[in-house]
Amino acid sequence: MARTGPAERPLSPHLQIYKMTITMMMSIVHRITGAALFFGTLLLVIALLALASGKTSYAMVQAIYGSIFGKLVLFGYTWALFHHMLGGIRHFVWDTAAGLDRETRFKLAWATLVGSLGLTVAAWFFYLMG
Repeated sequence: MARTGPAERPLSPHLQIYKMTITMMMSIVHRITGAALFFGTLLLVIALLALASGKTSYAMVQAIYGSIFGKLVLFGYTWALFHHMLGGIRHFVWDTAAGLDRETRFKLAWATLVGSLGLTVAAWFFYLMG
């Protein structure tokens, strides 16, 4: 029996079929913040190496990190840190088989987003006021 055309197979679901929800977005952002933290940790390594290298090197790093662009990058790194942490806590809650119903999942996703923004603003507020 010879085939005359391509096999009829069901297509796998993909992003063009699914309606984007807050839980999907927070899952994607959790992965992105994880990668950002990996690369952002280089900022800490650079600062520590400059500190170990002497006053001139450390002053140069302070000038770069103290610029508007540097502070913007550090603000983003701070947000990524808090967002990834809260996302990890959300996943830990799910690992206990709690909060798996639709309404609670959505509330936890929103809490992750709002909480990470609030913690970031609070951390920078205390940094700038201190």
